[in-house]
Amino acid sequence: MDRDDRDDPFGEFFEEIERMMNEMASGQPTSDDAGFGSETHVDAYTTEDTVRLVADLPAVSKEQLSVQCDGESLTISAASDRREYDETVELPAPVDEHSGSATFNNGVLEIEFDRDDDSASIDVI
Repeated sequence: MDRDDRDDPFGEFFEEIERMMNEMASGQPTSDDAGFGSETHVDAYTTEDTVRLVADLPAVSKEQLSVQCDGESLTISAASDRREYDETVELPAPVDEHSGSATFNNGVLEIEFDRDDDSASIDVI
């Protein structure tokens, strides 16, 4: 009996894992899209007071990075001989874009912002 791939709910998942493993083994992207979305992982962490983002940017130096924030989204751009990144990430909470501080070490970008108040309290008189 032949297997019907339409009935395999994990088929695409395992194909993506195989693609990533081949990419890691060869050191080169296996798809035509060598950009930020397919190569980089961004995590966001929030507390009552801060929003922290951690992005993996392999094969990029600090001098090649450009980071912009408008309080609601963060844009990370970089270009090296091997990779090009250009991605805008929606922040999980509004931030004070002027409070940002960033570090870049061994291909890992960490950025932290102070949270902006989500809403203002209105006194009723």
